[in-house]
Amino acid sequence: MAVHVRRDTRKPRVSPTRLKQKAQRILDYLGEHPAELSVLLVSNRKIRRLNAKFRGKNEPTDVLSFPLEESLPNGAKLLGDVVISLEQAQRQARAKLRAFSREVEWLLIHGILHLLGYDHERSRRAAKIMRLMERRIQRALSQQRG
Repeated sequence: MAVHVRRDTRKPRVSPTRLKQKAQRILDYLGEHPAELSVLLVSNRKIRRLNAKFRGKNEPTDVLSFPLEESLPNGAKLLGDVVISLEQAQRQARAKLRAFSREVEWLLIHGILHLLGYDHERSRRAAKIMRLMERRIQRALSQQRG
């Protein structure tokens, strides 16, 4: 399993190594191995451009997912890319009175679930299922820490 994390912004600070480990634990929890995933950490400016180009919404968002669903020669699944705005994550963390690292973790979970076909915008039922999965994964990650 390979998780690639790249930063396109310096602030706020996030450890790519720790984020990679979290992504690997999420994929393990979901039984997605072998799999490859790419995570890009960006500014609001960059994610706004991506959101405008791919979703027609000229505003920053917190996370975007670009599923690939391809198989690699070694049998691994190439899941796709998750793009997280660290600026937006920081704003949301402050608004929710949540630790910044927990907000980034939540966005990572959300993005990975989108790569796997979960879509909260499809219907109320789909949104409920996705929220349930997000909570289960976050709870499992919390137990691994404890």
